[in-house]
Amino acid sequence: MGAWAIAVHGGAGVDPNLPKERQEEAKRLLTRCLDIGISALRSNLSAIDVVELVVRELETDPLFNSGRGSALTENGKVEMEASIMDGPKRRCGAVSGLTTVKNPVSLARLVMEKSPHSYLAFSGAEEFAKKQGVEMVDNEYFITEDNVGMLKLAKEANSILFDYRIPAVGTCGASAAMDSPLQMNGLPISVYAPETVGCVVVDKQGRCAAATSTGGLMNKMSGRIGDSPLIGSGTYASELCGVSCTGEGEAIIRSTLAREVSAVMEYKRLKLHEAVDYVIKNKLDEGKAGLIAVSKDGEVACGFNTTGMFRGCATEDGFMEVGVW
Repeated sequence: MGAWAIAVHGGAGVDPNLPKERQEEAKRLLTRCLDIGISALRSNLSAIDVVELVVRELETDPLFNSGRGSALTENGKVEMEASIMDGPKRRCGAVSGLTTVKNPVSLARLVMEKSPHSYLAFSGAEEFAKKQGVEMVDNEYFITEDNVGMLKLAKEANSILFDYRIPAVGTCGASAAMDSPLQMNGLPISVYAPETVGCVVVDKQGRCAAATSTGGLMNKMSGRIGDSPLIGSGTYASELCGVSCTGEGEAIIRSTLAREVSAVMEYKRLKLHEAVDYVIKNKLDEGKAGLIAVSKDGEVACGFNTTGMFRGCATEDGFMEVGVW
């Protein structure tokens, strides 16, 4: 029997001007999710059960960009995506383009367990959800007043916005955001602050699992798919570790960031913390991202090259930490 560990994240790339009350709200949500995961682990739930349970909680709360509260496409709709992976046999499931599935992470797990495939998207994923009897809601359920305002701001700026909580137009923060020289795939963007959610767990049996869920980018093109549902990029779990990423999706995809952590542990024989540091420093090029990870030995680590990352972690020996910067 080994030692369990858990980590959660609510996105990398935090606005430096984010009000203190919103920071505290985020910390409370992350703490609640950790408490849910810790209780489940103490009850001997498996790692794959725990990551699904925790990410469902994150999808249900509108604070972060997943499930209810997801970023809006250029058409003012929500298109969600998620993935889940079970390390021992590297089983995985992923979904994209969801518009009416209340908890995308649970549909991703059903793809893994109840379909012959690993990835379903758009109308095919929605039809599969209906056949599986998962809870469905109108697209309006996912749309919040904050995100409607942020989509308006994005359209006025003629750009993609990565953080639905940046200051409104007319503030110093918003003015600076519009002048940002950051680029994605060589094209200018206005703000870099994505808000994907994720959870990684290793249970007492040393089984690792990971899950990631997101609404994507504010004002994104309809049909855009990011790193979150891509196994090896936004999510990965093996017999060695579990990893969930957040940040500039296109950079994470190019670097297959989550898989890289497991790969350098396997091939370079690095410990978890060493592997996370190596990948963040050497595999992102000019991209901005972060990740959380656990190892089969009960270690937990996080790394990011952004201004901050909403994150929390806990281990069986009593360690617990929640942070933003």
